[in-house]
Amino acid sequence: MAFEDGTDPRIPKIASAIRVIPNFPKPGIMFQDITTLLLDTQAFKDTIDLFVERYKGKDISVVAGVEARGFIFGPPIALAIGAKFVPMRKPKKLPGEVISEEYSLEYGTDKIEMHVGAVQPGERALVIDDLIATGGTLCAAIRLLERVGVKVVECACVIELAELKGREKLGETPLFVLVSST
Repeated sequence: MAFEDGTDPRIPKIASAIRVIPNFPKPGIMFQDITTLLLDTQAFKDTIDLFVERYKGKDISVVAGVEARGFIFGPPIALAIGAKFVPMRKPKKLPGEVISEEYSLEYGTDKIEMHVGAVQPGERALVIDDLIATGGTLCAAIRLLERVGVKVVECACVIELAELKGREKLGETPLFVLVSST
């Protein structure tokens, strides 16, 4: 694994804490397992700290976490930068009125949803997930937030599978990653 910001000494430790499991969940997939990162308290803290250092003072009022691993990284970042946390969930997981956005998968489509009224026009958001692969989920999150008048400042992921070129699908929205898997 290579890392985007080679100057920070915390990043190699974060990269080494991520376990790669070959052929999971199906043959040919090299699964990036963050559970080992979560077990390493220093690497987990460093991960959160790096994101907080980047976004503190950037006038971000919303951290939108993509289900499910965005729920792990998003809340501590939101608390540390003084923003609210908004979960972006799979269909039929949120009670009450929701707004949804459909996106394409390799075979078929899926949706993400958030509560109506969770964000307000003019707010500034960070979208966070553990990993970007093809970029479909992050693109759907961006579209969903922009539909209700929110400015997506940046997307952030712990890991990028660079060979899948998901970054290119994000258009004008910047992407910040800690570890790039090549």
